Amino acid sequence: MAINDKAYSPKQFSFLVAEQDDWGTINPDSSGSPDNSWLAVDVDSVGSPSLNLNQVLEPRNGSRILQATDFFQDKLNKVIEVSVSGTATTEVLDLLLGNITQGDTVPYLITSAGAVQNMSSATSNQTANQLLSIAYKSPASGHAIGLKDCFCTSISFNGDAGTEGGRIKFSATFKTGSLPVMNQADIAIDTAISSNNYYMSSWDADDRIIAGHSNVLVNSFTLNVENDVVFAGLTSTGFESASRVGEVSATADFNVKYDDNTDVMLENMHDQATGASEGATLMATDATPSDGEFEFKFAGSVITSAALSEGDMMALDVSVKAVGSGIGSSTALFEIAC
Repeated sequence: MAINDKAYSPKQFSFLVAEQDDWGTINPDSSGSPDNSWLAVDVDSVGSPSLNLNQVLEPRNGSRILQATDFFQDKLNKVIEVSVSGTATTEVLDLLLGNITQGDTVPYLITSAGAVQNMSSATSNQTANQLLSIAYKSPASGHAIGLKDCFCTSISFNGDAGTEGGRIKFSATFKTGSLPVMNQADIAIDTAISSNNYYMSSWDADDRIIAGHSNVLVNSFTLNVENDVVFAGLTSTGFESASRVGEVSATADFNVKYDDNTDVMLENMHDQATGASEGATLMATDATPSDGEFEFKFAGSVITSAALSEGDMMALDVSVKAVGSGIGSSTALFEIAC
């Protein structure tokens, strides 16, 4: 075989995501059925999927050398993990937030009750947003990698007033316990990269609140949501079931201007009462996150760290964690709108 003179830029590869209807069936091209849209994600970087094959590489059969007959490989019962980061856009966030909260209306939320969510190969039709399909679209025809039965297990948002005008970025991690579709047929992009971006500047001063302290001037922020998945059982195509049974958590980190509205946060962290919330955390244009802008709210929150941050102007690094209002409560632990 002669040397091939083709070469590709990493920028020629695309990361696509789509809602998936049935366990075990990757979302097809737009010409197939169901015809859920493949969305192109505006990525800064994307990690190659960790295929995590089962391999045995130890010498056996009376030899100090690994013989070909000693080698063992199996593809089942391995979790594949994918991470991606990029610019937060409406279409993609609706899909990812819907999946990690298992909701389909804005604002996306999980209540203080934190109900366990279960899915399995025995259920043909999943409810809205329970499953995702992912595709690495290659510029080499017929060499895309498809991932089915995917779950968004963590998602983070961040913004910095001094970077890209405070444009909000995101990163997300996905997991699947099903075998990948190698050499996936060419996939058409149904929805191109969107220009529907979000900015920190949309938040009103009165609705910038951290643990009950309002009118904070935010230099930068990071919001983290985690809702992991655990796989069980075994079939010929991978794990048999998936459940979100671990802790659901929402945390936020801020760098804020040190002033009369924020100086008390150091004392508040030191003197927080056991068994109580310090108050709401909110970044929004109104008291309740609503459709149209990137906004989030913790109904109750506690300060997990606070420290002075020296720069051209004194600032404060503050971290908070959302807390529930009681076991079985229908009050939202967190709400996120986009």
